Amino acid sequence: MKEKIIALLTNKQNSNLVIYGMGQGFNLITPLLVIPYIISICGVENYGKASIGMAISFFIMVFIDYGSDIIGVKEVAVNRENTIALEQTFITTFTAKLILLLAVLICTASVFYFVPFFNTEKPLFFLGLPILVGQFLNPTWFLQGVEDFKWITILTIFSKLIYLFGIFFFIHDKGDYIFINLWWGIGTITANAIALLYVMRKHQFTFANTQKEDVVSLLKGNFSIFFSQIFVSLQMYAPIMLIGFFGNNLMAGQFKIVEQIIVVFKTYILLFFNFVYPRVCYLLEQNLRDAMSFWKTYNGANLLFIALSMAAIYVFSEEAVLYFSKTEVHEISELLQLAVLIPLAMGISIPLKQLLLGFNQQKRYVTITMTMVFVNLAAMIILLPSYGIYGVLLTLILTEAATVVLYYVNLRRRITPQTV
Repeated sequence: MKEKIIALLTNKQNSNLVIYGMGQGFNLITPLLVIPYIISICGVENYGKASIGMAISFFIMVFIDYGSDIIGVKEVAVNRENTIALEQTFITTFTAKLILLLAVLICTASVFYFVPFFNTEKPLFFLGLPILVGQFLNPTWFLQGVEDFKWITILTIFSKLIYLFGIFFFIHDKGDYIFINLWWGIGTITANAIALLYVMRKHQFTFANTQKEDVVSLLKGNFSIFFSQIFVSLQMYAPIMLIGFFGNNLMAGQFKIVEQIIVVFKTYILLFFNFVYPRVCYLLEQNLRDAMSFWKTYNGANLLFIALSMAAIYVFSEEAVLYFSKTEVHEISELLQLAVLIPLAMGISIPLKQLLLGFNQQKRYVTITMTMVFVNLAAMIILLPSYGIYGVLLTLILTEAATVVLYYVNLRRRITPQTV
């Protein structure tokens, strides 16, 4: 028994998980520290406005990532011992992302300036643009591929410390909500720029070797995954944007309080995907049985943790809401009790997504994603005017459950008792 415990603690994968967990734990705790302060200073309605602005910036990120968070990670993971292939992937991806960033900034700024919907909160939306610059600089996809979780942890903690500093030292008045997203952007730009320089110096990458043909090939090759990620991003950030459009900023603030409690676990699940996905891809190339054993062990333990956490949130929903807001606690807590089903469904769908992508079933993934997001958005638009936030939450739960079924149907021939 003693030997097993020592082996478990010294296992490289488990050590990486501890290191990665430290950074992501800090990442998840940060909103819990700042949101009660922001609401107490700026109010629920202004918090709702800032949340809509951040959701828009986060949605636009997908145009800059352009599938690098999936395809790039896999390319790096599979070719981690091939220096030439690593440099080609790195410099080609960042060159493409630079082109995309410039195009996105021009288009987004034009929309913010000319579209009437954004006119009343124009400073808020423009001050969210640094978030996009920070995402361009973000080398996390590469660090995930080579499983350098120490540096992922460093840049995560550093960026959030800057964000915390900005919120607590510069947000003092009700109207300061327009600067909330700016400080998120400043934090990511600073931390990601340092991490990017670290990667380039460690691996001696140079952009002098960039080939135009490689950039064009990447833009063409990644388009299908990028297109599917647009719909994934819509599924994540459209709810609050639709609530702000069809409802009001107060409703957006209420929904955001519920989402902020749930998003801690949703984000954790997605971050866990980022941790496990490179290893799953690598093992699937080496040995199917070992890959499935790894996948089952880590994702099974993760699902148990999610289930226990959601049970605790359900029981103590009012106490959870009271931490963020002292008004309309009962109404928001009832919404929260319904929302706990979302992370539970994600705890099943995300591991299945790992396998679908790991088995190179990108086309099926794209088809499923697009279909479910269309259904999700249509249902929200229909239900939101009559049922408000309840309609949005119910739609999210049902579409996530349907996604689980569709993933499993497409994987059932590969997931057999012999492999699992």
